[in-house]
Amino acid sequence: MKRGEETTLVYSSETGRVSPGASKPQRVQPSKQVPAQPADGTVRLRREVKGRGGGTVIVITGVPLKGEALKELAGVLKKRCGCGGTVKDGVIEIQGDHRDTLLKELESRGYRVKQAGG
Repeated sequence: MKRGEETTLVYSSETGRVSPGASKPQRVQPSKQVPAQPADGTVRLRREVKGRGGGTVIVITGVPLKGEALKELAGVLKKRCGCGGTVKDGVIEIQGDHRDTLLKELESRGYRVKQAGG
């Protein structure tokens, strides 16, 4: 290959993907995709361990509340279980394996609840 010819960078471990026709390589940010939640009116309790440093977390999805009401419900559930947790992107995360307690509490509040996954 001659030095005068233009070359195209195909891949670089320093910069990630290179868009075609770009003079400089651009970094591509990995996208955080939240799986689509079924809108069937059912609250789902899912137990997660993967990617959480070995700790168990119960993820509660499908709660038909928004904003402050969702945070208030999360606070009530955390107090009921005596543990920590958070609200992220409309999903409640409760630390520890408290599925039975959460199932009973949500059913007593009038929600239709299912245990999803393992």
